[in-house]
Amino acid sequence: MDSMQATVNGQDADLSGVTSHTNALDWLRGQGLTGCKEGCAEGECGTCAVMVARPDGDGGTLWTSINACLIPAATLDGQEVVTSEGLDRDGQLHPVQVEMAQRGGSQCGYCTPGFVCSMAAEFYRPGRAESEDHGTGDHEHGPNGFDLHALSGNLCRCTGYRPIRDAAYALGSPADDDALAARAGSPAPAPVATRLAGPDGEFVRPTSLSECLDVLAEREDALLVAGSTDWGVDANLKATRVPLLVAVDRLEELRRVEETDEAWTLGAALTLSEIERALGGRIPLLAQMFPQFASRLIRNGATIGGNLGTGSPIGDTPPALLALDAALVLASREGEREVPLAEYFTGYRTHVRRKDELIKEIRIPKPLAGTTAFHKIAKRRFDDISSVAVGFALDIDGGVVRRARIGLGGVAATPLRARDTERALEGRPWTRETVVNAAKVMAAEGTPMDDHRASSRYRAAMLGTALRKLYADAPSREEESA
Repeated sequence: MDSMQATVNGQDADLSGVTSHTNALDWLRGQGLTGCKEGCAEGECGTCAVMVARPDGDGGTLWTSINACLIPAATLDGQEVVTSEGLDRDGQLHPVQVEMAQRGGSQCGYCTPGFVCSMAAEFYRPGRAESEDHGTGDHEHGPNGFDLHALSGNLCRCTGYRPIRDAAYALGSPADDDALAARAGSPAPAPVATRLAGPDGEFVRPTSLSECLDVLAEREDALLVAGSTDWGVDANLKATRVPLLVAVDRLEELRRVEETDEAWTLGAALTLSEIERALGGRIPLLAQMFPQFASRLIRNGATIGGNLGTGSPIGDTPPALLALDAALVLASREGEREVPLAEYFTGYRTHVRRKDELIKEIRIPKPLAGTTAFHKIAKRRFDDISSVAVGFALDIDGGVVRRARIGLGGVAATPLRARDTERALEGRPWTRETVVNAAKVMAAEGTPMDDHRASSRYRAAMLGTALRKLYADAPSREEESA
């Protein structure tokens, strides 16, 4: 095993002794940084939040908040981390810590360090300060440009959140001598080739796609990880162990966003937050989906390829991408092949991808549909798993539905297309009568089950309601003017 180390709060920290399954939270606490805490161990409470230095896409660094409980400590090799203990400078509290203290944002204090790290990442977000003249803001943004979605993955039982929000909205801009703000002007650490082996398994971070594909060809027992937002939960709560973890989150070949006249191409190792920033709303259906996908902490780590690769029937990206007629590019040592997403899933958490393949990129054809929407039905507005998720993409021309694509999640063993509903819409006028009839068809799509999230009857009802809601939001021109 090669020497491994990370930079933590500005100091070199030795990673020697970590195993392939040691998470970053446990390692940081072992360094005496106990402000980083474990609450849920599944990325839902945010008490383990830390900041990591990530590329901003323009040669600088973006301070990014993530859940330390989910990522393997080995992924920090060569990287920079800041915990709540590292925010103060020369014994002076950080502006976020000052506002939290002065405005009563901390009571028992257990959740406070995680909130502070998430708030600090938003404090340093490029462009936030430019919004400081936005008056009173809105229900999700402060007058200082602070985006409350930055805290959507942090839970607190004590304060009722208002004092925390007040602290967030009171933040100004970083001072001229702020070291972390200055650090953002320099490049983020490059990925480091990492290999370790121990009694409980191996960890490998390849330096190139070809090296990664060689590993997959030679080791059928390899498990690909990126943000580890799915596997990390199993490792924590189920004590799942695998022989070999292969980290692909920093492979440059999997991290591009490209637009041509024919299609959008999204690299599979890009996080949801990175894609959201890169697209800037240019794929409206995805722009609606992103804020509803888990929390900002999760989106900062979760990759689009990982969300598809798990094969989960309740992932939020598959319904949207199915509606967009997306295809996956699967790569192996033998070459690449393109598979329509509608043909990728074969059963519960199973798919056509072979063990020697990985998802390289996602391709979304152009032109994009004119009428799109993403509906997610869950018990909470944010940071929750969907009971039903629906992606709509309709081309309506001259008052007639020329083409319909509808993706469904949470209503069968796999994400699927609502093909019967699509046929009930295509070639028919976009009127209330058409929609009511098609909604009856849509209510029968899939094979909804009863579980702790929703009953089968509720899921079926929500499917029918989703189409009627789409029509209410985008009625025909005749009924809109009536």
